[in-house]
Amino acid sequence: MEITASLVKELRERTGAGMMECKKALTENQGNIDAAAEWLRKQGLAKADKKASRVAAEGRIAMAQDDGKALLVEINSETDFVAKDANFVAYTDAVARAALASGVADVEALKSVKLASGETVEEGRAALIAKVGENVQVRRLVRIDSADHVGAYLHGGRIGVLAEVKGGDADFARGVAMHVAAMNPPYNKAADVPAEFVAKEKEIELAKMTDKDRAKPAEILEKIIGGKIAKIVNENTLYGQPYVLDTDKTVEAAAKAAGADVIGFQRLAVGEGIEKVVEDYAAEVAKAMKV
Repeated sequence: MEITASLVKELRERTGAGMMECKKALTENQGNIDAAAEWLRKQGLAKADKKASRVAAEGRIAMAQDDGKALLVEINSETDFVAKDANFVAYTDAVARAALASGVADVEALKSVKLASGETVEEGRAALIAKVGENVQVRRLVRIDSADHVGAYLHGGRIGVLAEVKGGDADFARGVAMHVAAMNPPYNKAADVPAEFVAKEKEIELAKMTDKDRAKPAEILEKIIGGKIAKIVNENTLYGQPYVLDTDKTVEAAAKAAGADVIGFQRLAVGEGIEKVVEDYAAEVAKAMKV
């Protein structure tokens, strides 16, 4: 069968692969476009394996939400350029929608979930790698399914937050999610702060005190230390922080005024915890010139 330019164009539009790859795929498969598309996918899988060792610390947080449930998924790329690519954005959104609908709660289970296109999340990842030429990893997934309000907020595709709030309304729940995105509190309420954290902070504050202060009566010393620890706890808890949408109130006061109680929250930021590789392009070019 003749491999026409229109056939190559059709396969290229369908798969996103390069022109020469499409021509080769069609030649290898006697002009059968379906077989050629499958052949390219298999080549994409091979490319995915070769790129798997590359550090993928950029990427995007995608969000999906429906009545009483919401989900965030972090999908990583090697560069911010690819993270903004239309194919990458479309894939992350499709994964989030499929994950929410399927009910899965972990990344391993997510890999076999079918996307609207009919391919699995893992097959779609491999096809995306073939298109963008970078390592792509579906890294993390968090979800909240609740009879209470679930506030969801996405900031620039880089930070995503889910907040579960009992009482109040949907606007307050979203406001809490926005606060968590901005302030990143490690804990929800004072009761959630580990005793080890408090003990360590007491030790630090005591070490910072002068000999004169340390010589004060035990009850006075305890009040001084107690005040400092209370301030530190407030700084590290959602309920103790000034509410970003009304800084005259703490989040606890805002929740009380709204008739609400924050049950908990989940926050994802792109690339947190991944050791990024710092590229020395000048050294790389100099090395290439010596070859």
